[in-house]
Amino acid sequence: MTTIARRHLLAFAAVLCLGPAAVQAQSTVKIAVIQELSGAGATAGTNFKNGVDLAIREINAAGGILGKKIEATVNDTQSNPGVAKGLATKAVDDGAFAVFGPTFSGSMVVSMAETRRAEVPNFTGAEAASITQQGNPYVFRTSFTQTVSMPKVARYIASNLKAKNVAVIFVNNDFGKGGRDAFKAAAEAAGLKVVADISTDSGQVDFSAPVLKAKQGNPDALFVYSNEEESARILRELRKQGWSKPIVGETTLTGQKVIDLAGEAANGAMAHVGLTVDAPIPAMRAFRAKFEKEYKYVSDHNGIKGYTGVYLLKAGIEKAGKLDRVAVAKALHGLTVSAAKEPGVIMDVSIDANGDLDRESFIIEVKNGKQEVKETLPPLKKAG
Repeated sequence: MTTIARRHLLAFAAVLCLGPAAVQAQSTVKIAVIQELSGAGATAGTNFKNGVDLAIREINAAGGILGKKIEATVNDTQSNPGVAKGLATKAVDDGAFAVFGPTFSGSMVVSMAETRRAEVPNFTGAEAASITQQGNPYVFRTSFTQTVSMPKVARYIASNLKAKNVAVIFVNNDFGKGGRDAFKAAAEAAGLKVVADISTDSGQVDFSAPVLKAKQGNPDALFVYSNEEESARILRELRKQGWSKPIVGETTLTGQKVIDLAGEAANGAMAHVGLTVDAPIPAMRAFRAKFEKEYKYVSDHNGIKGYTGVYLLKAGIEKAGKLDRVAVAKALHGLTVSAAKEPGVIMDVSIDANGDLDRESFIIEVKNGKQEVKETLPPLKKAG
């Protein structure tokens, strides 16, 4: 047997040793934070990581989970799916009780197979619908899946904006294609006709042609679904070409980074957001104040995802009553967590059999460079 083969065998044996009894005997709750701390996803990943860190310090200060403190290791995926997969394997080898991340959908798709094989609960802010459509019992969202968010935004465009048709500009990656497919299905259900379906590239700089094509479709509204920097470029190009009709998107369209990059061009843009620190909820305002005091800037939605995700893990462990990864995963499915009983989740939230969640959400509009909540939407099940 070669030295390399022997090392792999020893690592595999170590993982086998970390069964339920061994995990239960651990003195801490070990979690691995695998996030995009550099590269294209640095803003999202850093916010998520900081949210996780804030929640851990709060929970540990209050006595931990089942009397055990949370211990976290943090690793940078570099916004690279291959690196993310390797880090997930390392987290499993190191005996992580749970993994938080990645946030990029493409990275999550390839890395979650590693946590699934080891039966490790894996929390993610990634939104691609395919992530929870593969029957993985160990993956849990900390944000809406596209199949939950898109019906909400399509209904808003049709009912509140009174639009009959819509143009779509989307980014051609796992995130963008999943959202575009979910939106088109939701638009059809809401009676909206898609008159222009425009694909763009990740990292694209010039959006003059896509915007011109959208204008030529003469839609009543435009739905934009892209990465943050590209969203800002699209907004600037729309302003340049004199676009005057409603611009609607999802969370990434109106994040503070997009607003800062787009400047005046962001004003008037609307979005359906699952989480915003500007929500008129006392617990959310308290989170915003704590985060800003600690990190000296205002959290985006990713910070909230990380923060509430740790509290979801806490609720799952407490329901299971033991540090058993399989039991905790089972306990999380079908779980409803009340913010009154567990303030760290901020809003009442339910987790379904796929690991997707449902809760209230918001329609916001950018005014004077800031998000303003226009409307609070009920959970999808109540709205349906």
